[in-house]
Amino acid sequence: MSWEFFISYEHLIDLGIAIGIFLLFLLFRKLFTKYVFAFLLKLSKRRNGKLLPNVLLSFEKPVQWLFIIIGIYVAVRYYPYLNHANPMFMKVIKAAIIFVVSWGLFHVSSTSSLLFKTINEKTHIKIDEILIPFLSRTLQFVIASISLTVILQVFEYNISGLITGLGIGGLAISLAARDALANLFGGIVIITEKPFTIGDWIKTPSVEGTVEDISFRSTKVRTFAQALVTVPNATLANEAITNWSKMGKRQITFHLSLTYDTPKEKIEQVVQSIRDLLRNHPEIHQETIFVNVENYTDYGFDILLYFFTKTTDWGKYLNVREEINLEILEILEEAEVEIAIPAQKLYTETQQDDAAKETPRQRARGDAE
Repeated sequence: MSWEFFISYEHLIDLGIAIGIFLLFLLFRKLFTKYVFAFLLKLSKRRNGKLLPNVLLSFEKPVQWLFIIIGIYVAVRYYPYLNHANPMFMKVIKAAIIFVVSWGLFHVSSTSSLLFKTINEKTHIKIDEILIPFLSRTLQFVIASISLTVILQVFEYNISGLITGLGIGGLAISLAARDALANLFGGIVIITEKPFTIGDWIKTPSVEGTVEDISFRSTKVRTFAQALVTVPNATLANEAITNWSKMGKRQITFHLSLTYDTPKEKIEQVVQSIRDLLRNHPEIHQETIFVNVENYTDYGFDILLYFFTKTTDWGKYLNVREEINLEILEILEEAEVEIAIPAQKLYTETQQDDAAKETPRQRARGDAE
């Protein structure tokens, strides 16, 4: 085409109309965002839900770009000097539309945790809170994979060759990132088997504290010293885990020793009073209560106390234990019974004893001196 053609009246008219069509779509984009989208968003918020507003916000940017893509296509289609049926142009338009739709779905999948929580609230299907982020990220991965595959098919790319290349590359990556993959599979094991959840108090050979976060790579545990410890999931998956939060009751066991000069009647009185105390206490589990004279020790009678508290909370458990100990002390004071205290006596030999043990030869030597 010559320079005279570009500045000709007919061409300028067609070019101006094409540009005007594109600008018109930009105006539609602006009006849609300012009025239509704002109205839909305001209407969705009136339903007192967070799911629908988040879905609309996820598609806000993709829809804006969709107006631009359609505007380009219509403008090129009207412009008579460009071949809108060009195969490459059509492939680019199709790929762009697929991309923006996938973009919106990808953002929706990031808010899918709200969807799963809504399902938990409105149905009898129970989805663990740890599993929700895992499902969201899995959904994101599936959407991204499908979108990439469809776009490559639009451009007639050989998918089988790509899959083969990904297989070889995946093997190389797996060899180079064995620890990362071990942590990933450890996270999957923790999420599926659920030995603990967020907020649980756990104890392992490597850490003890409250679980604050569980991700694919690691688990964050807040210790009682308020330090935040990040433990690789591969480590936790191969360790014995004690979950104190899953206890139905908490054990209390100790021995109470009475002196040997305590009469039998008072021992029986003390044992029965402690049994009555435990059986009438509202915070003591009634299924298992043992108060029995168990052993004769070097310094007194040994009474075994073995029972459980109903609460598993550490602070409440300590309060119950303190209350029981103080009430047992009152029982002993009322019965005028003393607690046996381990003691040792040290015997020393006098000089007379030493002299009596001297031999005649030692005495004679001492007299000569």
